[in-house]
Amino acid sequence: MPQKDYLGKERRNYIRLDSVFPVQFRLMSLDAKSFLSDWQQGFTNNIGKGGICLAVNNLSSELTQKLKNQQAKISLDINIPLSKNPVSAFANIAWIREVPGEANQYLIGLTYEKIDRQEKSRIMRYAWTKRLFAPVVLSIVIILGVGFTINSLITVKLIKGNRALVAQLLKILQESSVAKQTVKEITRERQDLQLKIQSLELRMRTVGEERSKLETAKTDETKQLNLLIEKLAQEKNTLQEELIAVQNKENTVTEELLRLDKRKAVLQKANIDKMYQWLKIHQNPRTGLVMSFEGDKDIANWAFTYDQALLIQAYTNFSDFERAKKILDFFAQKAKRIDGKFLNAYYVNDGSPAEYVNHSGPNIWLGIAILQYTKKSQDANYLNLAEEIAREIVSLQNEDKDGGIRGGSNIEWYSTEHNLDAYAFFNMLYKITNKALYLGARDKTLNWLVQHTYDNVDVPIKRGKGDSTIATDTYAWSIAAIGPEKLEELGMNPDRIVEFAEQNCRVEASFTRPEGQVIKITGFDFAPLRHVARGGVVSSEWTAQMVLAFKAMANFYYKKGLIAKARSYDLKADTYLSELGNMVVTSPSPSGQGESCLPYATQDFVDTGHGWMTPKGKSTGSVAGTAYTIFAYYNYNPLELKE
Repeated sequence: MPQKDYLGKERRNYIRLDSVFPVQFRLMSLDAKSFLSDWQQGFTNNIGKGGICLAVNNLSSELTQKLKNQQAKISLDINIPLSKNPVSAFANIAWIREVPGEANQYLIGLTYEKIDRQEKSRIMRYAWTKRLFAPVVLSIVIILGVGFTINSLITVKLIKGNRALVAQLLKILQESSVAKQTVKEITRERQDLQLKIQSLELRMRTVGEERSKLETAKTDETKQLNLLIEKLAQEKNTLQEELIAVQNKENTVTEELLRLDKRKAVLQKANIDKMYQWLKIHQNPRTGLVMSFEGDKDIANWAFTYDQALLIQAYTNFSDFERAKKILDFFAQKAKRIDGKFLNAYYVNDGSPAEYVNHSGPNIWLGIAILQYTKKSQDANYLNLAEEIAREIVSLQNEDKDGGIRGGSNIEWYSTEHNLDAYAFFNMLYKITNKALYLGARDKTLNWLVQHTYDNVDVPIKRGKGDSTIATDTYAWSIAAIGPEKLEELGMNPDRIVEFAEQNCRVEASFTRPEGQVIKITGFDFAPLRHVARGGVVSSEWTAQMVLAFKAMANFYYKKGLIAKARSYDLKADTYLSELGNMVVTSPSPSGQGESCLPYATQDFVDTGHGWMTPKGKSTGSVAGTAYTIFAYYNYNPLELKE
């Protein structure tokens, strides 16, 4: 029920509030020399620049009469809510009005005679704030609501569009795969027909030669040979017609395959761009870090140092130097170290340690990322940090008589992977600084690799010192870090290295997409299938590493002028990169806006065969898998400092 208005025309003089606050008052003589009453209690919710409207209950008839006859002035203590001290003022009576139907209730119009200017401003500020608070808050709520609705609609539209893009890529990849298989079958059919025609032509020539020898005799045998030649000619014509039909079919399917390949190239590029956006939108504005896995609740806030090193390189490769610097600044200024080395993982939101372990590998990769950034950006501000990391690794190296690098300060095992990283790191650092220290460290590392990991005929590359376990990444990184040319100089066979990895670690695995579709994906496992009981698992990161290895082999043979061999490696790289396209999913979180990313593997939470598990979650996005696939697409080798 609306409140009754008893002010009438006086309403225009006041700001009407939706709540009241107390006012103490007492009457005083007109000359202000004596008080005519004790303190009385009133309230107001009508405030004006020149005074207030005071509401009073149970006013005595004597005081009422004095007020009506304007035989007194009013002393006021106005208690503003949330204010420590009341506002004191003197006021004159402008009018008095009894509230109809309410005994002894009056509204008294007061005009200020004396009030501090600042205190009056304080009353008016409160009145306007109170008056405008509700509509302003309501407006803000409406604006925020509209903004949220619009943002939600945009996000939904983005997610829908990105999912459609991924679906298109998947459809094109599957159609392209079918078309390629059809072309292979038609090619085999064409080749079979061509062989049959060649065989018929040879037989016809043989029969023709026999007929020529017998022509003079005009015997029955000559007639039989003539009939045979006619029959063979008819068979040849039939086969030629079949061949023409097959060739036409081959041309049609090849044209369709070319169309699909063009469409695939467009969609691949679009999805790669979306994958890079996914790497960007998750960067924490406070720390600069990015969560390594989106979707695994157990490690949802973790940023692994290795993954941050990949991100620095991804940002650098796109000339997004400011984003790269945010991560670099974290490690240069905020990241906790133990024994001079960075930890394996930090929390994204505040940068505190998430894992109190500091392996050599992640530190080396951070150093590599700094050097790649330094080279491309021409910003040497972080070079000292790279050299600090290098000194720690050299210190570890000096503890080993063979020049090998252990897994960490208090760790006894040696990893081939870490030493390959170190070889690339020292090689890059020597190229940038020209310091002999890093040249010596590089050569020591290479000698250790030759002595301890490249010394087995049956297994070309060991996982570590005294460890003949096969790890796929050591094969890919041998090509990427050392290079085919240098491997040949060392007496290694780079073809044998990639061939061994393909023969032993290539698998076909089932991948259940988030929408429930199950597809077959061919790629590379973490370890040979025979060494694990879980069945084949395709790793997006390690498959992308092998794609880069195949591309490096292609470049190696192009330089040698062996074009056919180079193209065969290019074909392998393109095939496995297309297979990774089948693993692309849309971001599982609202903040991801449905951008494209890659899960770490085709199965979640399974043993890799190397002492750790794949992350949990059926559609968990992986920074490493996504970043390395981007590297593979652009043929960016993180272990090589290009001139």
